[in-house]
Amino acid sequence: MNDYTLTIKSAEKKGVLDNVTDVITAHGANISYVHLFVEKNDKGSINLELEHVEDIDSLIRDLNKIPEIKSVELHGSQLDIYGKRIIIIGGGAQVSQVAMGAITEADRHNIRGERISVDTIPLVGEKSLAEAVEAISRLPRVSALVLAGSLMGGEITKAVKKVKEESKLVVISLNMPGSVTKYADLIITDPIQAGVLAVMSVADTAVFNIERLGGNIKF
Repeated sequence: MNDYTLTIKSAEKKGVLDNVTDVITAHGANISYVHLFVEKNDKGSINLELEHVEDIDSLIRDLNKIPEIKSVELHGSQLDIYGKRIIIIGGGAQVSQVAMGAITEADRHNIRGERISVDTIPLVGEKSLAEAVEAISRLPRVSALVLAGSLMGGEITKAVKKVKEESKLVVISLNMPGSVTKYADLIITDPIQAGVLAVMSVADTAVFNIERLGGNIKF
């Protein structure tokens, strides 16, 4: 069994997605991620991440039998192409420093066969930060979150706690005032080092194992 990504172009009609999922279910595959939108020419575009596909050729043939389907394109899985994902959230200056460490370290591991990408979003304000953290659980491929700010607590802390309860996400925080540090796996003073350790904590080619530290460790 393998994982694949399919891009399906179809007529924009009611029930197309139901027909597509029926075919996928009949083949015993699992949909791990879906993104769909309507293009300007009134065609629908459906991007699907599929797991546990036994016979991809047979699956594509059955999808093409759906009258509304115009084309089906096969790609490798997004995890194979882009790999694990690290999200850095917080203030602009801190985010840029964490990103410097993370990108440099990711480059070192990617040369050795890893696929690790780094995303940043500089934000200010408790509400905006809390919403961004909570949305992490809805993003694909995220393995680690770095909280790069000067003061985080309140609703941000609640969002971090919720995300950790729902996933195995690694959370690294800069050493800062606020209750968010209580729920981080690591608290690091140096932002560049925070970026480096975020990558090392998710890389298969690293010898660093964050679980062996016991959680909520401060550096």
